[in-house]
Amino acid sequence: MSGRNRDAGRSVLSKAFAILDAMRAAETSLTRAQIARRTGLPMTTVYRLASELRRLGALELTDHGRYRVGPWLWEVGTLTPHTLTLREGALPFMEDLYESTHENITLAVLDGHEALVIERIHGRRSASIPTRVGGRLPLHATGVGKALLAASTPEFVEAVIARGLPPITPYTITDPDALRRDLALARRNGYAVVHDEMRLNRVSVAAPVWGPTDDLAGAISIVIESQRADVNRLVPALRTAAFGLSRRLGQPRDAVARVAPVHGQVRPRTREDARSVPARSA
Repeated sequence: MSGRNRDAGRSVLSKAFAILDAMRAAETSLTRAQIARRTGLPMTTVYRLASELRRLGALELTDHGRYRVGPWLWEVGTLTPHTLTLREGALPFMEDLYESTHENITLAVLDGHEALVIERIHGRRSASIPTRVGGRLPLHATGVGKALLAASTPEFVEAVIARGLPPITPYTITDPDALRRDLALARRNGYAVVHDEMRLNRVSVAAPVWGPTDDLAGAISIVIESQRADVNRLVPALRTAAFGLSRRLGQPRDAVARVAPVHGQVRPRTREDARSVPARSA
């Protein structure tokens, strides 16, 4: 189907939102041609609407002719009540967690079937990771994602599995039963551990954060290079931060009390387990 045909019958507002949606999925910036391909809009329409969005401050045009999100749009996005409250409440705990580890600290929330990063602290010594504020992460292959999934309803977990578990590295869990076992372990422990599933030589440890009505508010994680990862050392600091933030947001209960009993034996999954199972499509 051509871009012109896809353009037919769409309102100006829907076309403008299509451009903003394309920018939302971009890592940094996009050319006009890239926006046209992602939205299916004609180049002339992209130019006209992108120019209008620039005048409103929603987009910026770089010296290299690429579009990126403008400060006005970012300002509006930060006013979302849920994320604003969570980010403001989380920063002191994230800073304390960073000071005790000097590693990447990430805060994310559920958004659709992905994890949306709403805050991050990164230092000079921290392992390099592609995560950025406003970026999205897969639920099945990241620490924050698995922490969010483990704290979600069984129906939501099955919906995520039904959408597919694409391999990102050779050690990404792509088998539904293996993922269910991993999530059962995370629910029992109160935290999730991911070895090399999103990026090689990276370990992520994450715990859920609970809101004022005992609902799932988000997840906080530490990401560290594999050779420096001591999960037993990281977990107490992580859980202290997650519990403290939950307490600040509302009335948390102990993580174990939230979880339905796990039936049968669930052995902790190690990096060796991940390396012994090649990725395959679900």
